[in-house]
Amino acid sequence: MIGRCLRLSARNVEALIMSLMLPIMLMLLFVYLFGGAIDTGTSYVSYVVPGVILLCAGFGSATTAVAVHQDMTGGIADRFRSMDISGASVLGGQVAASVARNLVSTVLVFGVAFLIGFRPHAGLVDWLAAGGILLAFILAMSWLAAVVGLLARSVEAANGFTFFMTFLPYPSSAFVPIDSMPAWSRGIAEHQPVNPVIESLRGLLLDTPVGNSPWIALTWCAGLLAVSVTLAVVLFRRRTG
Repeated sequence: MIGRCLRLSARNVEALIMSLMLPIMLMLLFVYLFGGAIDTGTSYVSYVVPGVILLCAGFGSATTAVAVHQDMTGGIADRFRSMDISGASVLGGQVAASVARNLVSTVLVFGVAFLIGFRPHAGLVDWLAAGGILLAFILAMSWLAAVVGLLARSVEAANGFTFFMTFLPYPSSAFVPIDSMPAWSRGIAEHQPVNPVIESLRGLLLDTPVGNSPWIALTWCAGLLAVSVTLAVVLFRRRTG
C-alpha cells in the first residue's frame, strides 16, 4: 500500500512540485519582502523556518485528503475490500506516503534556509527532539487529512483542506511575535494546536528556553492522532461496508 501511494504521488508531478516548492516560495517571500520590517529579536529567516515547515505539513496533508477521496470514489477501495485487505492498511499507506512527502519537503526547506542564512544552535539531542515533535505533528495531520478525504463528497471539498491547514499557522507565532498582535487575537494564537509545535521547534533549534511547549505540542498531537485514527477506521468501514 505504501509503495502504491508513493508511485501515485510520483506520477502526479504537478501536485508534487506544488507541495514541495510553494512553502519554499513563501519562505523567500517572507524573508526578503517582509522580514526587514518585522522585529523578532533574531534573524528573520531563523525565526520563520518552523512556521514554513508546518506549512509544508499542511500542503502535504491536503494532498492526502484528495488521494483518499479519489480512492473512495474511484472503486479501488471496494476492490481492496473484496481482496480482504483491511481499511487500516489502505489508509495507512496513504498516511505513510504523506509522511514521506512531508519529510522530503522539510529537507528542501531546511536546505534553502541554510543557503539564505539559517544558522541553528541545536545539539544532537535538540535535533532529535525537534524531529520527534515534527514527526508527531505530520502524522496527526496526515490522519486528520484521511478523515477529511473520507468525509468529502468532491475533490474540491477535499482540496479545501489546503486552505484550512495553510491558514492555521498564520494566527500563531509562525511569522510574527504574538506580542505584536491585537489583544483579542492573542488568546487564539496562544491556544491553538500549531503554536506550541512552532514554539517547540524554534526553541530547540535556536537553543532558547522552550518551557512546557513540547509537552503541550505532544499532547495536542496525541489527541488529534487518537481521534483521527478512530474516525478514519469507522468512516472507512461505513463507506465500504
